[in-house]
Amino acid sequence: MKNTIFNSPVREDGFAEPGDYAAIGEGRSVALIAPDGSIDWWCAPNLDSPPLFDRLLDPEIGGFFQLEPQQPYTVTRRYRQDSNVLETTFTTASGKVLLTESINSTLAGRLPWSELARRIEGLEGEVALALKVRFGTRAETCSPWMNKTAHGNVYHIADLMAMLRTSEEVNITDADDEQINGHMKISAGQRRLVALLVTEKEPLAVPSLDAIDARIETSHAAWCDWSKNLSYAGRYTEHVGRSALALKFLWYSPTGALAAAATTSIPEGIGGEKNYDYRYAWIRDACLIIKAFAFLGALEECKAAFSWLSKTIIRHGVRLQACYTLEGDEVPSETYPALRGYKNSKPVRVGNNARDQLQLSMYGDMLATAELFVKAGHVLDLTTSRLLGELANCCADHWRQKDCGIWELPELQHYTHSKMACWLALDMAVLMAKEKYIEPTWVGRWERERDRIRDWIESHCWSESKQAYLFYPDSDDRLDASLALVYRYGQHVNPQRMLATYRAIEEELGHGGALVYRYSGVEQEENTFVACSFWLAAAWAAMGEITKAEAAMEAILNALCDRGNVETFNEMFDVRTGKWSGNLPQGLSHLALICAAQAITDYSTSSHP
Repeated sequence: MKNTIFNSPVREDGFAEPGDYAAIGEGRSVALIAPDGSIDWWCAPNLDSPPLFDRLLDPEIGGFFQLEPQQPYTVTRRYRQDSNVLETTFTTASGKVLLTESINSTLAGRLPWSELARRIEGLEGEVALALKVRFGTRAETCSPWMNKTAHGNVYHIADLMAMLRTSEEVNITDADDEQINGHMKISAGQRRLVALLVTEKEPLAVPSLDAIDARIETSHAAWCDWSKNLSYAGRYTEHVGRSALALKFLWYSPTGALAAAATTSIPEGIGGEKNYDYRYAWIRDACLIIKAFAFLGALEECKAAFSWLSKTIIRHGVRLQACYTLEGDEVPSETYPALRGYKNSKPVRVGNNARDQLQLSMYGDMLATAELFVKAGHVLDLTTSRLLGELANCCADHWRQKDCGIWELPELQHYTHSKMACWLALDMAVLMAKEKYIEPTWVGRWERERDRIRDWIESHCWSESKQAYLFYPDSDDRLDASLALVYRYGQHVNPQRMLATYRAIEEELGHGGALVYRYSGVEQEENTFVACSFWLAAAWAAMGEITKAEAAMEAILNALCDRGNVETFNEMFDVRTGKWSGNLPQGLSHLALICAAQAITDYSTSSHP
């Protein structure tokens, strides 16, 4: 696997770069690790729990768990092949050590507690490392305290209990209520283990160090087994495999929900206010991730995620909410904890007010995902089949409304993407009804409404002067890169207009080769949107422009995959500075890579090695 090298990593005012983090996880939580060996973010026990470590958002008061050489060093990092177990090599003037990190699981699934394991092995010479753990205070709303027990020191952080377990050779120099300090020296051939055990409102199990250490390898074996059972047979296999493993971080195994990302409030532009909480399940993102899992042949994740979506919608009603919690509840309205924010970008947010928005494109997402699910050979139950019919009727009833669009904007408009997605929803409903997958009673109505949507789009959303479909009618010739997602509309309605639109998007929203901004005018406050860039490559392929699709894909991969991290993508990338921004690991970014690779594979007419 690819190695990423950092020479003497430094922080800017206490912050590491957001694109320099690597992730570890186990299908329930995700920890982010900076190049200097500091775990700066970990919400335990769940992805959307309050953070135990939150130095990512406030270096002064945030919690962290760091293992770092005590003299100048260089860092080389990589994931093990077909695995989410991370390996970091620290090299100093006196020696070299290997740090192997995992949030452990078993071959049967996740543990009933959280187990973050860090194994240190001496490779050459001798290296001295410092150990420091500082528990977070949840923005100064709780005060950690230590309780000495017969089994070791137990730390209480609100409803959490935590215990640090270390090899005997690790020298703990001091430990109080809030932090632990220690150090170790390790020579070639020696091995040490440091692990953090965490539980919430439950007794804390205290496994042996040998058992924790062995579970690193068990976890690796489980990742490898999952990876090797994927059936993807297309192009760009190495990148697709790494993105598949990144998406697994976001698959919340207790319910099957799919989180948009593992973090909150990492800004889309430094100093701006676009700092959102993405630790929830968006219908849009979940549907697209299911699509990617279908291309990968990840049947279990597809079924679990689609079932979660269906049950959650049935529970809350067919007037869809944009997002839900990972347990399927309503997302809390935003609150603003008193944290500094990443590089002083405020506000820091918990919760997401997008939950209250009308986003008509979700009907297209759901119906298209259902069609893909049955097309892959799976069978719908009667309840889900009826739900899909109800969703199609709801779309037919409400497509004429203004909405907030895919980008969740405060300005209600007749967004072209939303209308095209409604066309797609009804087109998919008609197709599935004719194939007897869903109730055909209303198919005639769906056909008529679908055609009305087409006529409305062609009359209101096309600009002759611009030679493109606009962001929304009368939008002063503004463009929207999300139209790359609805290429099917162009395939079946007006290929010439859709191709002209994609050329305009490439020319006006493109920057730095194939990387594009979300929509016109947004470049002043944020960076290029990774998913849009891959979506456009996929759209070129679907519209028959294979050469353009291949060139775009190569340009995107060249720009992104040689910059910083170990292919743990954020939401956005600044082509001017080579730096990443936005929450991470970002599901949209990784799923879009997979879908673009599949599209280029499917639509290519020539053979490739």
